[in-house]
Amino acid sequence: MSDLENEYQVQIKANEDEELTLPEDVVIIPIMNSPIFPGMIAPIILTEDKFTPELDQNLLKTGYVALNLVKSDLKDDDGKIIPEDMVDLDNREISSGDIYKVGVLCKVVKKIKLPDGSVNVLVHGVKRYRASEIYSESPLLQAKFEVFEDILETDEELDAYTRSVINQVKKLSEINPYFNEEMRLAMLNSPSPGALADLVAFAISLDIPEAQDFLETLVVKKRFAKLLIYLKREKDVADIQKKISDEVNDKVNKYQREYFLREQLKVIRSELGMDEDEKSRDLKIMREKLESAGMSEDALKAAKEELERLEVIPDSSPEYNVARTYLNWMLDLPWNKQTEDKVDIEKSKKILEKDHYGLEKAKERILEFLAVRKLKPQYDGTILCLAGPPGVGKTSLGKSIAESLGRKFYRFSLGGMRDEAEIKGHRRTYVGAMPGRIIQALKRVEVNNPVIMLDEIDKLGNSYQGDPASALLEVLDPEQNHTFIDNYLDIPFDLSKVLFVSTANYINDIPEPLLDRMEIIELSGYTIEEKVSIATKWVIPKQLKKHGLEKSDFVLSVSLIKKLISDYAREPGVRVMEQMIAKLCRKAALEKVSAKRKKKFAPKITDLEDLLGSPRYSSELAQKNMKPGIVTGLAWTAYGGEILFIETLELKGKGGFKLTGQLGDVMNESANIAYSYIKQHLQNEDDKAPKKKPVVVEEESEDYLSNHEVHLHLPAGATPKDGPSAGITMALALYSLATNKKVKAGIAMTGELSLTGKVLPVGGIKEKVLAAKRAGIKTIILPKQNEKDLGEVPERHRKGLKFHPVSHFDEVLKIALNK
Repeated sequence: MSDLENEYQVQIKANEDEELTLPEDVVIIPIMNSPIFPGMIAPIILTEDKFTPELDQNLLKTGYVALNLVKSDLKDDDGKIIPEDMVDLDNREISSGDIYKVGVLCKVVKKIKLPDGSVNVLVHGVKRYRASEIYSESPLLQAKFEVFEDILETDEELDAYTRSVINQVKKLSEINPYFNEEMRLAMLNSPSPGALADLVAFAISLDIPEAQDFLETLVVKKRFAKLLIYLKREKDVADIQKKISDEVNDKVNKYQREYFLREQLKVIRSELGMDEDEKSRDLKIMREKLESAGMSEDALKAAKEELERLEVIPDSSPEYNVARTYLNWMLDLPWNKQTEDKVDIEKSKKILEKDHYGLEKAKERILEFLAVRKLKPQYDGTILCLAGPPGVGKTSLGKSIAESLGRKFYRFSLGGMRDEAEIKGHRRTYVGAMPGRIIQALKRVEVNNPVIMLDEIDKLGNSYQGDPASALLEVLDPEQNHTFIDNYLDIPFDLSKVLFVSTANYINDIPEPLLDRMEIIELSGYTIEEKVSIATKWVIPKQLKKHGLEKSDFVLSVSLIKKLISDYAREPGVRVMEQMIAKLCRKAALEKVSAKRKKKFAPKITDLEDLLGSPRYSSELAQKNMKPGIVTGLAWTAYGGEILFIETLELKGKGGFKLTGQLGDVMNESANIAYSYIKQHLQNEDDKAPKKKPVVVEEESEDYLSNHEVHLHLPAGATPKDGPSAGITMALALYSLATNKKVKAGIAMTGELSLTGKVLPVGGIKEKVLAAKRAGIKTIILPKQNEKDLGEVPERHRKGLKFHPVSHFDEVLKIALNK
């Protein structure tokens, strides 16, 4: 047993209860905070309004007052429960139903009049009591009462409870400053175990229901059991508070320690005559950079203000790094640094010819652009957009433009970009904010007039975060971009000297306002002959170097390359062809290393299937045996020209017309026009045919389409298709099915059909001609008004093809059908 416990046990025996003379009735004072338990002495503050003459007279007469807790579920006039901290006892009349009946009977020790008119009544808790009969509520709350004594059973269990409480209080005294030496002395002077429990309960914070429950517990053992629970909770809360306090103190001490060490370091450096500290060096370097940065007036003003602010911010503050990063971005930008244009048309021609094969129209437009820049170096605002299928050299053309001008080149992809902050930057208020991609590009190239390529501009996205296409409008508009404001910098930067070049696969996906700001240069796909030249001059040497092979190790004949292209790489670009040649190089490297072949790698055409697998395309695709109702058409896609087969099938039924193949609205309308025209055309043919027999009355009409249901399908059902250019092709397929006449082999066509049979012009003629040649087509039918577009197709591509310009569908029938 500890000294404290021994002293306490002795004190209990020494103290004896005094005999009390109690009045018959008592005045009740409602209280909201923690109750005053028996044995406690505490002040009660009563306002001037509450300390009435009647109350003063009663206190003088009896010398006693009762303190009862106000119930925690008080309700307002609307029946809603009032929170405890919102109850105002000074301005609210408390009735007998608002208070608990069990309280503490207190003896008035002293009353003191305060300067503000209120009265401080010092009371001493005497006994627990219960208001048995409240007989007056106004002007005073008065009641008859009965007092309670503690139910005390002295045994070992009570002794154990007492020791547990004392031990818990000792632990709390190490954390909670309230449990100090004075508390220890008060515990020693407690006259009984019940008084000890009341004293400890008074020292901890209990809410009203808990305090009232504790007050109503007369059995001392039960009171100790509840007290231990409250002490355990108090200990847990105190531990958490100490942990939080220690963490805060550690951080504060760390910052204070660093601050004092830095100050001491400054003094030591100053005494030794050493260089400035890190912050001083940074500020000195920034001032030097600022003088030579060549900023605009607005930028210089903003940078100086930020530098002055940086000087007064402690370098230990998080705001210091934010301001420092902003200033570094400002100082690193090329405000007045630029490269000098060195335009040499002959040299530019050689660069374009060296890096690209074919693409004459695109090369010619680029040379025109360079010639204008030579005559007028000032930027005219022209923005080139290179549009064409993948793999035709759009990105490399942009590099060639930069090389021809002697400028630095920077490319970034816009594909899938959905946040306008990628273009215009984030505002500095955000954590981790940084400038947009345009400003980042200028910092990396370190000049203000580079060639910036905006790759895949047709694949911009948009979301709730904004529309990057709209943000690009300011970047690409010559009237606005000389004062382009990035959200991070928040000052104008001149982009008028930057040459923007964009690329796209499908210009219809570019927003109209953005498209208006650009000049489109269309790049068509390559023919087999062009691909053969590209393979021999560029692709094979590149892949040999990449795979560590010599020219003597690897040989591909022209005929084999043609077979490879026609069977495995028929796409408009050259990427798949390059992949296939790389695959052959890997085969050659494996054979060379494993010593399976001593001679050079020179496969034959018959070896291709073993080396590359089954052909992806059939070389005889366009020469296949056509049945009546099947016609070859020409289509344009974002990836170049394609040939497609339009198939028709006769079904049981009358006059029905079914369309499949994932056709768009325009193509659906075109198919219905073709159906209506052919139906009328067949009826006219029947009317003109000579009548050999007398007219016989028949229930059904005579033309084919009225008597049969027809199903028209465009294969590759998973691929969406749209546009009017298959009009004459669908009409010919319906006519071929109805008349049971085959279409000539090796013939393909394109053209829009009107209801009167006119053949109207369409787009993409060059791409469609190239697709036809890749597929082995020999004869092409096209609208008369598109004849002029054949001039865009180089002579070498037209070689071996026969063109039939037509203006009416009747001409199509004469050319395409077998007699």
